[in-house]
Amino acid sequence: MVPAIALVLLGCVAAFSAPAAQKVFPYEYDQHDFPNGLRLITIPTDYPNVVSLYIVVQAGSRNEVEPGKSGFAHLFEHMMFRGTPTYPPAKYEATLQKAGAASNAYTTDDHTAYHTTFSKEDLETILGMEADRFQNLSYSEEDFKTETRAVLGEYNKNSANPASKLYEVLRDTAFDRHTYKHTTMGFLKDIEDMPNQYEYSRLFFDRYYRPEYTTIILAGDVNPATARALVEKYWGAWKRGSYRPEIPAEPAQQGPRKNHIQWPTETLPWIAIAHRGPAYSDQQKDQPALDLISFLGFSESSDLYQKLVIQEQKVDVFGADTPDRVDPYLFTVLARVKKPADLDSVRDDILTTLAEFKDKPVDPERLDKVKKHLRYSFALAMNNSEAIASIVARYVALRRTPETINRLYAVYDSITPEDIQAVAKKYFNENNRTIVTLTGGNAQ
Repeated sequence: MVPAIALVLLGCVAAFSAPAAQKVFPYEYDQHDFPNGLRLITIPTDYPNVVSLYIVVQAGSRNEVEPGKSGFAHLFEHMMFRGTPTYPPAKYEATLQKAGAASNAYTTDDHTAYHTTFSKEDLETILGMEADRFQNLSYSEEDFKTETRAVLGEYNKNSANPASKLYEVLRDTAFDRHTYKHTTMGFLKDIEDMPNQYEYSRLFFDRYYRPEYTTIILAGDVNPATARALVEKYWGAWKRGSYRPEIPAEPAQQGPRKNHIQWPTETLPWIAIAHRGPAYSDQQKDQPALDLISFLGFSESSDLYQKLVIQEQKVDVFGADTPDRVDPYLFTVLARVKKPADLDSVRDDILTTLAEFKDKPVDPERLDKVKKHLRYSFALAMNNSEAIASIVARYVALRRTPETINRLYAVYDSITPEDIQAVAKKYFNENNRTIVTLTGGNAQ
C-alpha cells in the first residue's frame, strides 16, 4: 500500500502542495477537524462535474481484540447497507440510482472504507444520506442473521481458493498474540458463531462507528468551504465515543516456523516465505527499504523472476509484498510452482536471493531506477478523482493525512544501498521466518 505549509485557523489545517517535481502527491487539499473528532479532507481536482467520496473508519480486523469475536469489522461492511428508518435499503439504493452513483465498500486489517462516486450536484444528498446511516444504522436480529450467513458463504468461497487458504494459514502460523493472526474474514469458528452475537454487534458498532475514528475524503469538482458547511450540517452533531482497544503486542519470534496444507484435490503447489517486518512509517527507513527490496529482488525485472518464471519455467505466479500496516506485519515472497518436485529448489532460490541482500549492497543505479519507477507508477495511478480518493484513503487509514504520502516518498528517495543491506540483515534471519507450503492431491 506512500511537508506542506500548514495554516492553523479555527481548527482547520489547510495544506498546500509544493511543485509537483518535489512532491509525489501534487494536489492542494483542505484538512479540517470538527469538534467531535471527525476529520474532513477535501481535494479539488481538475476533473470536472464528478465527486468521489471515501469514508474511512479506522476499524479493521486489527480491532477485533476479544476472543471469539473475529470478523466483525468485515461483517459491518455488510451491515452498513441494511439501512435506517429514514433511508431503508430500497430507498438508499433508489437514491443512489437516481443520482447515477456507484457505491461500494471494503474491509482491511486496519480500516473499513465506504465509497461513492457521483455528480457534483448530488453532493448534499449523498453526504446527508451517508451521515444518516453512520449515525442511525438500524437492523433487526433477523437481518443480522441473514448477513452472518452471507459472510459464512463468502468465507467458504474464499477458502476454496488455495492462495486464500495459504495466506490464512501463514498468518495463523506467524502470529501468536496480535490480531493480525486472523484475516479480515475472521476465524471459521467465530464466523459460524456470529448468528448468536447480535448484542455484541451493536456494541461493536457503538465502539467504532464514531467521529474520532472516521475521516471523510472528498476528491473532485468540489469547493472546500461548501464541503465543510455540508459536513457540519449533517455530521456535526455526531457524538464522540470513548472506547480505545488494547491491541495485544506480538512477542519476538524465537525460531523458524513452518506449516503445510494438504489440499484435498489436485492443484499446483504454493510456497510462502515470510519474515516478520516493521509497522508502516513515513519517518523510519525499514518499511520503505523492504518495499524497494520487493521490487529489486522479486518483481518481473528481477534476476530471480527471470530465472524461475522465464528461463526455467518452474513458477507461474511470483512476487513479494510488504503491505503497509499500523503494527508490525510480514514481508512475504509468494510462488506458485508447476511441479511438486521443484518446491525445494524454488524455496532455496528465494532464500539465496534474500541472503544476497544481506551479503552485499545493491547496485546504486538499479536502486535509483526502482525509486523512479515507484514514483512514476504512483503518479500515473492518480488519473481520475476516484483514483485519487482511493489512494488517499489507504494512507489516511494509517496517518489520517495525505501528507504522509509525501513524507513516505521522501524517505524512499533517501535510501542508500547500505540502508537496503542493513534492513535485510535486520529482518531476513531464520528466527524471524515462517514458511508455509501447499500441495494438492497425492503430492507431499
